Amino acid sequence: MKHWILIFAAILLGYSAKSQFAPPSGVPGTTAIHKDSSVFVAWATGCTVNRGWQDISTPSLGLTTIGDSSNAIGIADGVGIVSLGDGGSATLTFANPVTNGPGWDFAVFENSFLQTFLELAFVEVSSDGVNFFRFPSVSLTQDTVQVGTFGSVDATKISNLAGKYVALYGTPFDLDDMLNIPGLDVMHITHIRVVDVVGSVDDLYATYDSQGHKVNDPWPTPFPSSGFDLDAVGVIHQGVTAVSEHQNINQFMVYPNPVNSSGYLRYRLEKASNIGLKVLSVDGSVMLDEHLYQQAGIQSYPLNKLKLSKGIYLVQLSEGNSLCSLKFVVNE
Repeated sequence: MKHWILIFAAILLGYSAKSQFAPPSGVPGTTAIHKDSSVFVAWATGCTVNRGWQDISTPSLGLTTIGDSSNAIGIADGVGIVSLGDGGSATLTFANPVTNGPGWDFAVFENSFLQTFLELAFVEVSSDGVNFFRFPSVSLTQDTVQVGTFGSVDATKISNLAGKYVALYGTPFDLDDMLNIPGLDVMHITHIRVVDVVGSVDDLYATYDSQGHKVNDPWPTPFPSSGFDLDAVGVIHQGVTAVSEHQNINQFMVYPNPVNSSGYLRYRLEKASNIGLKVLSVDGSVMLDEHLYQQAGIQSYPLNKLKLSKGIYLVQLSEGNSLCSLKFVVNE
C-alpha cells in the first residue's frame, strides 16, 4: 500500500511540476472567461492598429491585411478580428476608464480554433495614453526549438500573455499586478495596448517575457492573417469619467446587442450640437449617413428603420473632430 501511495504522490508532483499556470478553457482550474459572462460590464469603444509584418524575416511579403480596427470594438464574436502581424499592435480605448477592483479587471479575446494553437501577445496599460506599462508576462515554453507554423503551445506554460485561450474565451488580467508603478494610475486606465509577441526564437527577431525567456509561439505565419488575431477587450471593472466641455457625447450604446426588432441606438448630449451618424456593414457599405442638429439630452434612434439584414455592423457618432464607434450584431 505504501508503495502505491508513493507512486501516486510522484504522479501528482510530476503533474504539478508541468502545470505551472492555469489550464485551457473547460478544464478545472482554468481562468478563461466566456464572452457571455455576466462579469463583463463594457467593451472597448475605440481602436487604433499598427500593422506588423506577415513574416518579420521576409518584409517583402508586406504587412497583414485581415480585418480592421472596427473588428476589435464591442463584444467578442470569434469571427470579426484584426490580425496584428509580427510585432504589430492595437491600442484600445473605452467609454469609461478601466479600474482596479477585486480580482480580474479586464480580459483580451483572440480567435484560436484549437486549445493548443496559441498565438500570443503582450498586454500594456496606460492612464494617460502616452506612457504604457507591460504586464509581467511569463512563457515557460522551451525556447531552443522553434514552435512551427501550426505547432502547439501548452497553456499551462503561459501567464499574463493574451491568446492563452480559444475563441470566445478571454484571457483575464488583474491590475493588482501593476500596483506602485510611477506614472500609472491603476484606478484610471484609459488605454490598453495588445502587442504581438512575434514568437521567433531566432535572436534577430525574438521577444522576451518579464523573466528574460524568449516567447516561443507558432512562427513563421507568412499569411495576411499573421500573428495575434484580436477579437475584443472586455471590461470587468470600470470607473466613471467626469463630463467636461470636450465630452459632449455620453452614454453611447446600442441596446440590446445583438439587436432584435426593437433595438435602438442611444446617446446623451450634454449640450446642443451638430451630430454625424453613420452605420456601416463589415464590408464597408454605408447603411446610414446623416447629419443632425440635436438638442441636449437623451437621443434615441430606432435601428429597425434601417431594415438591416443579419450580420455585424459598425455605428459611428461624430461631433467635429471627435468620433465614437461601436460594433453591434443583428441576429434577425
